[in-house]
Amino acid sequence: MMKPTHSCFSGYHMCFTFLQVIALASTSQNLMVTTPTGHLVARVGGQAELSCQVSPPRSVESMEVRWLRSDNYKLVYQYRGGHGVNGEAAPEYVNRTEFVKEAIGKGRVALRIHNIRISDEGPYQCLFNDRGFSAVVSMNLSVAAFGLKTQIHVQSSAYDGPSVGCFTEGWFPQPRMEWRDSQGKVVPYSSISYSQDEDRFFHMKLTLLLRNQSQKSITCSVLNPLTGEEKQTNLILSSKYSVMRG
Repeated sequence: MMKPTHSCFSGYHMCFTFLQVIALASTSQNLMVTTPTGHLVARVGGQAELSCQVSPPRSVESMEVRWLRSDNYKLVYQYRGGHGVNGEAAPEYVNRTEFVKEAIGKGRVALRIHNIRISDEGPYQCLFNDRGFSAVVSMNLSVAAFGLKTQIHVQSSAYDGPSVGCFTEGWFPQPRMEWRDSQGKVVPYSSISYSQDEDRFFHMKLTLLLRNQSQKSITCSVLNPLTGEEKQTNLILSSKYSVMRG
C-alpha cells in the first residue's frame, strides 16, 4: 500500500499566505484616518481641497477612496482600482473635481472641487476601504461670497421726512449691515430687509431716517461674518440732504 505524499513547498506557501493575511489584518487594525483641516472656507468661483491622511503613513494606492456629502449621501468622487471611477458621481460634481495623489505612497490624498458654488457648502466624508480595513473622517466646507455692488440713495417722504437707503447684493452668508456717522459711531437703523435669489445670494436693504440735521456724512458698512471682509460706502450730505458722493 502506497503512503500519501505531502508537498513541503505547497504547505509552506499556504502557511506563508495565511501569515500574510494575519499580518495585514493586524496592520489594518492599527490604521486611522485624519484630516488636517476639519473646517474649510472657500470662495464662490474658487476651489476647495478636501484632504485625508492614513496614519501611520502607508501607501493607499490599492485602496478604495470615496468622498461623500454626509448630509444627503451623494457621491462626490470615487477612486478604485488605481484610477477614478467615471459616471458614479452626482451630476453637480461632474467635471469639477480633481484627485490629488502626489503623496498617495505616504497615505495622503485630496480632492479638489473647482468653481465652487454656494450649493457645495455642507458636511463631507472621506472614506477608505481595503481588505480588513475601513475608516472615515468628516469635514465641513463653508462657502463665502463678497458682494460687489452697493449703492446709497436719498429718499424723501412727506410723512417720515428724508431718509437714506443702502442696497447691496451678491453676498453669502447673510452679511451684517450698519450705519456709521462721520466719527465712525454706529447709528441705529430704521429698517432692514433681505431676500435670496435662486442661487442663494443675499440681497439686502438698510434704511435710516435723517433726523440729525447737522450730520455731514453717513457710511453704510457691510460685513461678511465668515471671512471678516468689510465693504464701506460713504455718502456726503448737504444741508438739505441733496448731494451724494460714493
